[in-house]
Amino acid sequence: MRRIGAVLLLGIFNALAPVATAWSRQGGATICLTFDSAVEIGMARSYRIKQLELDVRRRRAWLQAQRAGLKSKVYMTIHAPSFNALGEYKWNSVLQKDELVRQNNQTWEMQLSIRQPVILFGYPTDGYLSLNYRVYKYLQLDGYRDISYYNRYFLKFEQPFFLPNRLKNAIENAELDLQERELEYIRDRVVLLRDLADEYYRLFSYAYQAETYKRQLQTLDSIRAIVERGESGRDGGQIERMQIQVEIANTREKMLQSQSSLRLGIAELKRHLRIDEEDSVYIPPTIELVPVEVTLEDALEKGYNLNPRLRILHIQQRQRRLELEETKSWNSFHLNLEVTYGLEKEDETYRQLASEMDRSYSVSVNAYVPIWDWGQRKFQIEARSLAIEQVELSMEEARHQIRSDIANAVANLREYRERALSLANHLEIARQMRRMSVEQFEQRRITLQDLLQTVHRELETELNYLEAYLGYRKSLIRLTTETYFDYEKGKSLLDLFLQ
Repeated sequence: MRRIGAVLLLGIFNALAPVATAWSRQGGATICLTFDSAVEIGMARSYRIKQLELDVRRRRAWLQAQRAGLKSKVYMTIHAPSFNALGEYKWNSVLQKDELVRQNNQTWEMQLSIRQPVILFGYPTDGYLSLNYRVYKYLQLDGYRDISYYNRYFLKFEQPFFLPNRLKNAIENAELDLQERELEYIRDRVVLLRDLADEYYRLFSYAYQAETYKRQLQTLDSIRAIVERGESGRDGGQIERMQIQVEIANTREKMLQSQSSLRLGIAELKRHLRIDEEDSVYIPPTIELVPVEVTLEDALEKGYNLNPRLRILHIQQRQRRLELEETKSWNSFHLNLEVTYGLEKEDETYRQLASEMDRSYSVSVNAYVPIWDWGQRKFQIEARSLAIEQVELSMEEARHQIRSDIANAVANLREYRERALSLANHLEIARQMRRMSVEQFEQRRITLQDLLQTVHRELETELNYLEAYLGYRKSLIRLTTETYFDYEKGKSLLDLFLQ
């Protein structure tokens, strides 16, 4: 009995398992996927976009680090201890020869500094002003212990002359690097937008075609009902019934093909957008034609000002000029000024270091004077100058290409817009003609062949309308990706993507 009960339970479990699996699969959410929602999901879940966002944050942190260099820096250096017990050759001026001198000393040293870049009227001069304190204990062992203590408080000023302002250039380079990365981030998002548009409207085409064939099937079913009702009293009724059945079969096959292509495309899109497999995606096959008026002059202005391609080239041009400035300073005449002023004291006892301190100061000017380098600096400057010319040539080429692409996009947008508006009116006329033809066929005023031609013209008009609408949408998206301006929302993509 126990075996029989176990077998029955196992059989019931196996029978209910597919039902439970089907029920769990139906538990996913239903997503009505419009183009805007597809873009939103794609942007939020793209690994590439997340990497770019992290890169932008990294560049911002680097810029903040460079700007922090304009503030005071406090640091301490400690040599505790430093032991030297070794011999080395030194020149003895009395004996007029080198002799081996053995050293045996210990040094305990510490220096505390507060260093601040010199900024005049908000402009860093590449110089530094520092407040320093230095103290050390020097112990020499040579049969006896010779101890000396030393401390010094002093201000130090350092300033280079005839050299590029490296502190300012480092901050500017970090700012340019961040701007370039932000523009590349926007550019990659626009590339993703364009790819998603191609994929989405391909599936929209399948969904709309399937819905169109479904409506045609309903029309053909109503015609078949008319044929079957009047078949007994109509000449050639059997032929008409066979003819309408063939039309229904062909239309159903086209609908099934569109539905199959849509199903496969949605499965691929779900993987692309990283949508849960249990979720069902529905693409509404509804056309909402909102015509947008765009002038070529306005589109060109926005393309020149907003397109990251030109702005990135301007950034690269500035970076090359900074590199040229740095190259010109290499192996060139320059000066370094260093001035110190403070108080110091040396004594055998540590307690006396703070009393009766002596003033101390120093001034040093170091100059570098190049004499001959076989033209190395000259050719380096020439190479940097040619790099700038390359960027300027790329900028000119980019402007020509942007103008050509925008002009084509505006022309295509106008053409497809006029076609779509015209076909929208023609589609209403075709539907009205089909309704009238059905009534005339039912009254035996026209033949079935004439009616089917009217139905085919309606289908052809609707498919042409779909093609014109898709061309209009793709042209508008192409114009958006060229000008980096969303004409439907009235905002630039820079504002939309950098919020």
